[in-house]
Amino acid sequence: MQNSSRDERIGGAVGGTVTLGLLAAWALHDLEELATVPGWWRRRLPALRERFPAVPEAVWRRAGSVDGQEFAVAVGVVAAVVAAASAAGRLTDGRSAAYQTALNAFGLHGLVHLAQAGLVRDYTPGSVTSPLVVVPFTLWARRRLRRAGVLRATRPRDLAVALGFAGAATVVAHGVARRLTGH
Repeated sequence: MQNSSRDERIGGAVGGTVTLGLLAAWALHDLEELATVPGWWRRRLPALRERFPAVPEAVWRRAGSVDGQEFAVAVGVVAAVVAAASAAGRLTDGRSAAYQTALNAFGLHGLVHLAQAGLVRDYTPGSVTSPLVVVPFTLWARRRLRRAGVLRATRPRDLAVALGFAGAATVVAHGVARRLTGH
């Protein structure tokens, strides 16, 4: 018991740092997005349209129509999803499939941000906290889950499900936000 972490001593091999930490890491990451997304889109949209002409105009119109209020509400909707997944992880000591899928989705989401920044060859919202918070937290949490013996094997299909989960959460969140804000 001497070498145990506080989380292990208070109930569980994984504990709240790993499970509820997902929500905390997500919140740090989304603070960056909340602070930068609306202004970034306004400034960058014309250059992006010109640089990527193969992207359908409807995509550019939709991206350009998201204002700060709608984006903030969408972030709140995703917060509820991440909070629920984190709570499921805490209640099951990290065993929850929903928690592990959300954790994988979070890490893959960070890699998508880094790929976007690489594609644009400039800053994109989320690209600062992705290498500093998102990816390191995900790798650390997965290591802790593995050491505790509760990490499910991750197959390519699981990664596709995690990316689909992240994409679906984003689409649903923006749909709800659009409806709630009347945009």
